[in-house]
Amino acid sequence: MKYIMSLDQGTTSSRCILFDRGGNICASVQKEFRQIYPQPGWVEHDAGEIWDTTLEVSRAAMAKLGVEAKDIAAIGITNQRETTVIWDKATGEPIANAIVWQCRRTSDIIDGLIKDGYADTIRYKTGLHPDAYFSGSKIKWLLDNVPGARARAEAGELLFGTIDTWLIWKLTGGRVHVTDYTNASRTMLYNIRELCWDKELLRLLDVPECMLPEVKPSSCIYGSSEFELYGGEIPIAGAAGDQQCALFGQCCFEPGQMKNTYGTGCFLLMNTGSEIVESRNGLVTTIAASCGDHVEYALEGSIFVGGAAVQWLRDELNVVSDAAETQQYAEKVPDTAGAYVVPAFTGLGAPYWNQRARGTVVGITRGFSRAHLVRATLESIAYQTQDIIEAMERDSGIGIAALKVDGGACANNFLMQFQADIAGCSVYRPKCIETTALGAAYLAGLAVGYWESLEDVKQNQGIDRVFTPEMDKEKRTELLRGWHKAVKCAQVWAEE
Repeated sequence: MKYIMSLDQGTTSSRCILFDRGGNICASVQKEFRQIYPQPGWVEHDAGEIWDTTLEVSRAAMAKLGVEAKDIAAIGITNQRETTVIWDKATGEPIANAIVWQCRRTSDIIDGLIKDGYADTIRYKTGLHPDAYFSGSKIKWLLDNVPGARARAEAGELLFGTIDTWLIWKLTGGRVHVTDYTNASRTMLYNIRELCWDKELLRLLDVPECMLPEVKPSSCIYGSSEFELYGGEIPIAGAAGDQQCALFGQCCFEPGQMKNTYGTGCFLLMNTGSEIVESRNGLVTTIAASCGDHVEYALEGSIFVGGAAVQWLRDELNVVSDAAETQQYAEKVPDTAGAYVVPAFTGLGAPYWNQRARGTVVGITRGFSRAHLVRATLESIAYQTQDIIEAMERDSGIGIAALKVDGGACANNFLMQFQADIAGCSVYRPKCIETTALGAAYLAGLAVGYWESLEDVKQNQGIDRVFTPEMDKEKRTELLRGWHKAVKCAQVWAEE
């Protein structure tokens, strides 16, 4: 068998990439789907549309390369995490639109848990800071607000899944209801120490355990696709959340190795091996993707708005016509004229965890131009990343000498150079920046013997460019001081 199929189901699009043994992209097809905003702060997806676009791009990728099911060794899945789907077990129909990870509608539920003193319990058991970002409160909201949903769930008629679970269920024709350790660890319902759904947390959020999927390793055979989907059965052999897949795809197999994915949001992960490192600096502890039955852990810092800030410039403000233009605009000016953009459109993630903060632009003077706005928006992505790097260094006790990067926005040379400057460390961009999809392919391929070992996988690594710091320390300190003042402004706006 010649290829591994990677299904990369993201926040704004579904994509299929076919990889060969060298980790090379042989075919890639992508299709965007609708973003649904019923109210300010609410974000939804149509789960049916997610499935339809996933099936469409996977068939198109096979057709593009002229391959059949017998040429595909396995399917690996990587997905936007936390996004919550609940569907009817008998019909397969979702009971409502999926609630997306960015959605803030459940903030009051989280506030109630914190007010009642459960924050430390949640943090200890799940590694997560209580936030509307995670799946648990989204499940509760759907059960409480969709007519009849709670009674149906308690009767065993409804199933819950993150997007990996939904896709596996659809691919197998409803035969398999499963998730992997990484996705389970993002629900705020899974005990990462005991590796089980936590009964106390289920009780706190009033979630029936019967609707939850079985939890399995990230690299194993879950089942096979239905024959009629691709003209033959294909093993589904790998699944992990997008950020854990990127960590795996970057070959960060050793403790202390780290990566940042520049996507809709930005996500920095550091492998901590078999050790659970509890953060005292606003990070979360999560489960990393790994091979076999053993579990490895990671520290993670989540930035809610990264590349989405560029989409804002393009779609809402019409400042640029496409993302590639941002580099040209940013390089037209030597700085931001003293201004900062804090893109807290859906609150601030790590290390601040202020779910009520809102987007802010500060320091504007009469000379502030379109180019300054674009540059300040790009710089905000690097500043947010640096906040997390500093927190990670404090938690782990490890000084960061190198940062591996991936995701669409890492193609922006201005952003990568500014990231190296503001972080004071080298930034490594791989030849294949689609490391999220590559990680899913590796997990699936290792499970079926397409690749023999981690050492086999490491041979595929290649570096496109290394960005080294060019900014002096004094300038860096000055810019960071201004950034932290700007963040305070975004948080003050949220105060009652």
